[in-house]
Order: sequence, then C-alpha cells, then structure tokens
Amino acid sequence: MTSPLKTPDTDPPGWLERRLPVMSLLRRQYVAFPMPRNLNALWSFGAFLIVTMAFMIASGLFLAINYTPDITQAFASVEAIDRQIPSGWFIRSLHMGGVTMLFACLYIHIGRSLWYGSYKAPRELLWLTGLGLMLMVMVTAFAGYVLPWGQMSYWGATVILNAVHAIPLIGQPLSELLLGGDTLGNVALHRLFVLHFTMAFAILGVIALHIAALHVVKSNNPSGIDPVSPSQTLPFHPYYTSRDGFALCLFLMVYAGLVFFLPDLLTLADNYVQANPLVTPRDIRPEWYFAPFYAILRAVPSRLGGLLLASGSLAVLFVLPWLDRSPIRPATRRPMVRLSLPLAFAAFILLGIAGMHAPTPAWLLVSRVAMAWWFIHFLLVMPLTSEREMSS
Repeated sequence: MTSPLKTPDTDPPGWLERRLPVMSLLRRQYVAFPMPRNLNALWSFGAFLIVTMAFMIASGLFLAINYTPDITQAFASVEAIDRQIPSGWFIRSLHMGGVTMLFACLYIHIGRSLWYGSYKAPRELLWLTGLGLMLMVMVTAFAGYVLPWGQMSYWGATVILNAVHAIPLIGQPLSELLLGGDTLGNVALHRLFVLHFTMAFAILGVIALHIAALHVVKSNNPSGIDPVSPSQTLPFHPYYTSRDGFALCLFLMVYAGLVFFLPDLLTLADNYVQANPLVTPRDIRPEWYFAPFYAILRAVPSRLGGLLLASGSLAVLFVLPWLDRSPIRPATRRPMVRLSLPLAFAAFILLGIAGMHAPTPAWLLVSRVAMAWWFIHFLLVMPLTSEREMSS
C-alpha cells in the first residue's frame, strides 16, 4: 500500500532549515566554532564591547525619543530626562557610563592585539576593520558629546572644529559642512544629532563585518602559532561561552558601580552648565578617552601641525601590518618589542593624563616626550626590529 503524497503542511521537521539554513550556520559559527585552547582573559574584551554596544544603542533610542536638537531646548531636554522622566536618570547614566566602558574595553582590546601581533598576516583585514570601528566610535562619541549643549560640550567642540578649519583647502568646506554656518548653532546641533544617531547603526554593520573577518581567519592566540589539528582547539560553546559569561558578570559589576556609585566620573562638572558662547571655561578639557589626542594637539604650537600629528598617531596603526613584517607575532618572543611596546603603552597613558591637565610647561614637555616615543616605536623600532628578525 503506497503512502499518500505529502503536502507542505506535512513535511518532516527541518522544512525551514533545508530552505534557509540559519540554525546550522549559527551552530557552526557560534557553537562548534574551533577556538585555540590557550586564550587568556584578554580575549573576553571583544564580548564586553558587543554587550556594551547593545546597552548604548538601547539607551540611546530612549534618549533620542526625549531629546530636542535645538540650542534653546537641548540643555533643558537633557535636564528633563534626568529629573522628570521616570528612570530617565538611570538610562542617561547607563548611556554615559557605556561610553566610558566602551572606550576602556576598546583600548584594552587594541592593546592586546598589539602585544600578541594580531594585526599580522593573514589578519590584516580583521585589524583594519577593528581600527575603522574605533574611528567610527570616536566620531559618534564626539557628536554625542556636543548634544547635551553644556559648557564643555560647546567649547570642546569649538576647539576641535577650529583645528579642522586649519586644514589647507578642505578645512573650511569641511567645517562649514559640519556647522552649516560660521559657528556652532541650530544647524550644527541638528546635524550632529543625526550623525550620532545614524553612526550607531553603521557601527553595527561594521561589527558584523569584523566578526565575519574573524571567522574566516580564526582567532589569534598568546603563542602566535595557529592550531593545526582539532586536538589544539576547543568548541566555542560551552567552553568559551561559560568563561566569557563569568567574565561578563564581573564586567557588569564594574559597569553598575560606575553608573550607581561614581556618576561624577562620567562627565565634567562644567557640562552641567548650559552652553554660553560668551563665557569661556577657565580650563577646556576633553573626556578622558579623547585626552591623549588632545594632548598631542596642544603639544604642537601650530594648529595644523597638532592636527596632523594627532591624526598621524592613529594613522600609524593602520599601516602597522606593513611596518612590522616579522614572522614572530607575540611581543613576549621579541626582546626589543617586549621593552619598547610597554613604553608605548605608558606614553599613551601619559598623554591621556597630560590632556586632562592645564597646558603648563611641565605637562607640555611630558606630552612632547610621550608623543615622540609613540612615533619612534611604530616608525623606527618596529620596522628595524622586523628587518633584523626576518634576516636572522
């Protein structure tokens, strides 16, 4: 006796999977995906960045609903979020704390990649998309910093836009494109609001590209030697999901402590005063995550020179895979880099500290010395060391 013909409604389980194999793709890429056995805790910071970005977008949508991009109402709308809208203070603190946690994790994530040579072949595209994400986050953070329309927001943006104006040929058109006029005003505020809002979703797209690149070339590891057999790897789940989950709990405790117990660290006091173009703050300071680049900007007497060097401090990272062609990846196996790279990290931290202080002669000297070593490390030490290691 023959069985009746099957209709689409009576197909066996797996009908959707055979036509759109999403679950098998997720299982292959996020459950059974092979990871090196020797990854340390620094590899958890990528997960921290994804979770923080999710908090930022969710809280940002709430803030955008209640924000008014108008110079006469922007500050009042932020005050209303803090004082009148139920739980508004918490959502805004979550967003502001997220910026601090995002940049902290981002800098550690990039520092780990520098230390273990994760920018080397075949991971150049992974490195470049990561640096592109950093630049996008910086642009988004700058635009968002202006939106509360406080004193430091206004004057900090004025300093940066004046520096942009100093660029030959394109400086004036670029600043006019951002400002919509000669000074910060309604048009500029509205454009920065749109930029801040749309860039957040563009960042999500580049994150997807970054993760796709990671899954093609696989993750680096502390030894710098890629696994060659299944015995040298572990599936992502449950081994690394459980480890990252535990690390994420610790991370969220720090995040919560910042939001609930240390809110004064999230922004400068002057930003709780409405912007006044006629009153310049006694000491214009950026947020800590922009402080290293602000220190470079101030350390050079020329506005154009300072802008070029501040931009160059990031540009050297983009060409690092070609500056450092040594086959050895981790700094632990490279004596010269093992000495030089920690000094470069210290130089970056010193630039950040200098950027948060008034430009006294002592702090300007610190900025110039730290800036010099940053460029010496990447433009001299890394190429010369790689040449010697390639010839030996």
